[in-house]
Amino acid sequence: MGQTAEPPEPSNPGHRSDAPPPNILLLLADDLGYEALGCYGGKDFNTPHLDRLAAQGMRFSRAYTSPVCTPSRMSLYTGAYVSRHGYFDVLPVHLGTKKAVDFRRRWTTYPQLLRNAGFLTSVTGKWQLATLEFHPEHCRDAGFDSWCVWQIWRQGAKTTRYWKPCFNHDGRVREDIADRFGPDVLADYVIDQMRTAAQAKRPFYIHHNMLLPHWPIIQTPDDKAESTPSSLSGMIAYMDKLCGRILDEVDRLGIAENTMVIFMGDNGTDSKTPRTTTAGEVRGGKTDLNDAGTHIPLICRQPGRIEAGTVADDLIDMADWFPTLCELAGVEVPADLPLDGVSFASRLDGGQPSPRRWVTGGIHGTVSVYDGQWRVTTGSTGSTGSSGILDARHLPRETILETAPDGSADNISRLRAAAASISK
Repeated sequence: MGQTAEPPEPSNPGHRSDAPPPNILLLLADDLGYEALGCYGGKDFNTPHLDRLAAQGMRFSRAYTSPVCTPSRMSLYTGAYVSRHGYFDVLPVHLGTKKAVDFRRRWTTYPQLLRNAGFLTSVTGKWQLATLEFHPEHCRDAGFDSWCVWQIWRQGAKTTRYWKPCFNHDGRVREDIADRFGPDVLADYVIDQMRTAAQAKRPFYIHHNMLLPHWPIIQTPDDKAESTPSSLSGMIAYMDKLCGRILDEVDRLGIAENTMVIFMGDNGTDSKTPRTTTAGEVRGGKTDLNDAGTHIPLICRQPGRIEAGTVADDLIDMADWFPTLCELAGVEVPADLPLDGVSFASRLDGGQPSPRRWVTGGIHGTVSVYDGQWRVTTGSTGSTGSSGILDARHLPRETILETAPDGSADNISRLRAAAASISK
């Protein structure tokens, strides 16, 4: 199922090969498309801290994933396309399912490999791959030494994530946070984990599954302080503020030059209202298997390694993170582990771009393949209909086509073949 492109020759003029492995801090926003950030031309929301992060690092203009959380996050953890891991829909942890992703026997994750290599690993926020009440060690099974995650289901009912949050911290539900705002608690945990690792002089991998700006739309602490109503704008602004707080701590600890900071979204924005960008209106979003639902922000910063203010137009698939992070960390991927992801570590080191020719996404048994101009969709049987072509040459506008336009038939045929092959 993986691509056959030859990997690029290593080229990392900006980073010493004998340097210690970097800390890795992943800030993963929940339901945030690329157009929400000012550095991507977004006009509707206030994101000064993340815009500054882009100015200090590398912004990827064409990063893609699946349009809802479970398939997207499974591709991230396992390096597998949705058609391989099979999680096309949201695992209903919010309904108390006893089903769980098998990280003990079925799936290997890169956090497991990093932990085995000596990294201190921790995870926060939304954990929607198992119900912790029935699978209390699931975070540990996935490769994390420590966790502070939202326990979505408890004692027969769904819990809350924002005000009066229900968080499971290393196996115990916290009883000291009833009056606090959940995202603030998680930011504290991330900072504590960084401080602990820095004091122990151990490399860390922190996977911060931010809860914001996922529905429900609620008043943030700043909204309450200013007596303003709840809004998506307020939630995105508060998410940005917390990212700024965490980034300030990275700098204060003196670990910035040895910490790869990554910010990205897990899928498109959950909004029926069009969002305005300098290139035009973005219509649609979460759950849509198109650009609006799958195009996410991706920013990476490591001073001394990544040149500030650079923009990369490589096609990046969510599955690419598994081999990329292992390469950055100097961790060998087992030879018998099938991966669909393609490492783009060389690009982060100032070298060659990713060899990836197309990206994928999936939802409800349907897979898409997108090459930067055309998007082809196919059902689980591998057949494509005439309505399965999207013209994405003039984003953010997309057009559904019945037939391939003149001059594009060969490209679309290749995408259809790729879509059919990964759907088998």
